[in-house]
Amino acid sequence: MKKFWRYLGLSFVSTFLTATPGLAADRISFYYPPFGEFSLSVDSLETFAKEGKIDQDFSFYASRATPEQLAQLRDLLQQRFNISPTLVSQVTYSPIGEEVIQRIGELLQTESRQNGFYAIRGALIIAAADPQGLTVVNLLRRFPSNTIRLNYTEGLSIVDNLSQLLKKKDEVVAYLQKEATAAAANSTVNFSQLPDLRSAGKFPWQKKTLELNDYSRNRRLPVDIYLPEGNSQTPAKPPYPLIVISHGLASDRSSFAYLAQHLTSYGFAVAVLEHPGSNAERFQLYFAGLAGPPDPAEFINRPLDIKFLLNELERLDKSDPSLQGKLNFQQIGAIGQSFGGYTVLTLAGATINFNQLYRDCNPNNSYFNLSLLLQCQAIKLSPKNYQLKDDRIKAIMAINPIDSSILGQGSISQIKIPVMLVAGSQDIFAPPVFEQIRPFTWLTDSNKYLALIENATHFSAIAEPTPGNSVLPVPPALIGPNPAPVYSYLNALSVAFLETNLLNHPEYGSYLQPSYAQFISQESLKLSLLQSLTQNQFSQVWNGVIPESVRPSNPQPTPTPP
Repeated sequence: MKKFWRYLGLSFVSTFLTATPGLAADRISFYYPPFGEFSLSVDSLETFAKEGKIDQDFSFYASRATPEQLAQLRDLLQQRFNISPTLVSQVTYSPIGEEVIQRIGELLQTESRQNGFYAIRGALIIAAADPQGLTVVNLLRRFPSNTIRLNYTEGLSIVDNLSQLLKKKDEVVAYLQKEATAAAANSTVNFSQLPDLRSAGKFPWQKKTLELNDYSRNRRLPVDIYLPEGNSQTPAKPPYPLIVISHGLASDRSSFAYLAQHLTSYGFAVAVLEHPGSNAERFQLYFAGLAGPPDPAEFINRPLDIKFLLNELERLDKSDPSLQGKLNFQQIGAIGQSFGGYTVLTLAGATINFNQLYRDCNPNNSYFNLSLLLQCQAIKLSPKNYQLKDDRIKAIMAINPIDSSILGQGSISQIKIPVMLVAGSQDIFAPPVFEQIRPFTWLTDSNKYLALIENATHFSAIAEPTPGNSVLPVPPALIGPNPAPVYSYLNALSVAFLETNLLNHPEYGSYLQPSYAQFISQESLKLSLLQSLTQNQFSQVWNGVIPESVRPSNPQPTPTPP
């Protein structure tokens, strides 16, 4: 019954994350072979949530859980999610939302054992409109069936596979950390005697905001340009190398202002743009019912936005006195996070891999890699060779990129410029093994780096939004530990990477060693840096051919990575 408890808890989480309709479910029922059918009343869960009491109905299950599990369940049942019914409606009627709910409906079925798709969607919307707000108990109450039937066999299979994948992920992370530690032990560099790249450089900066319009694609592109300013002690010498930063989905140009300002203090010019089809403003309009969901064409438009930006900056370099002679178009780098990570990888030479998408985009895989829900939207594009590469870009950093299926090995291996990939070990939206670690082995250029941050999530690199200005209410558990160390890591690594690989300043190469990552690493968010990992090494670790010190005490059957 221990497995059942794990499944039951995850079912409640899944219910909250994706559910919808409801009128009045009284019981949750499931079939547990070979013992027969079991059920649990919603009243019992509500009593437990409000009073902490375990009645006779619930005691059968509670006795098979640890106190920690019970406490976690009660916290979940008590939590109120302040999400408007309009937002819930927009998300659950979107293509991705419908796909997610359809799959959850295979697990949470109606009394007649039909897919719970419509019941879940309706329950979510009605529960969100309730004065008590959206809670798990309120959601169950709004389910339009007397009984919610859990597809126990399917659910347990999914949960067990997920559990195995998490164990394998932990093995891979532990192995990479061990390799980085071993490499760091050979270093003789005393970093305490070197300049601290986490601290701001010597140049103050100024910001210039532009609004560019690409009329051919009906795209309005707000852009912040950060330029170094010199003084009598530290004269600035243009033209400055240019870095472009691309934000992630439902984000904006403020998300990486901290990184832009830091790079500018070291003498770089930085252009931070917004992608109008997938930025925070577009999602605010979408959730308010004033715009449609992001279009799959964003996979094409985003890199084209960067190309247009560079074209416009080259034009303004000849006509705008405030920019004239300031930008070095022979030294251009790009940085992107999440969807922006995909964007800079395509600019570096990776092409959309439709064959890989067709192989990977099946319902089962997205249970294990949530980023496929977004990547697989590209299947709706016309399958042709889109010209997205920009030869003006000479080095890129991709933070939490999504790339495993939309690009795949065949495309990523075509990148011939220096690349740094940044991964967070607790990223559930762009899982590190599938989206950064394994793709790192596909890169063929020798100037490649993998930065792995233990305990970092998909949101750790993103600056916290202004209070009241967040598009989506992200639970603290998904944000992770205080992200300040991650900001300092990215500040330092971006300067070192770009100085070394874009400006050809070899004296910064020592900062790209595993020993430097170890030197600046903080306990809450440990940083590891590697420059080498072969496909064979990855396969061996994934298949359990690893040192005993890295293996878990209770190894599980090896799952096949999606």
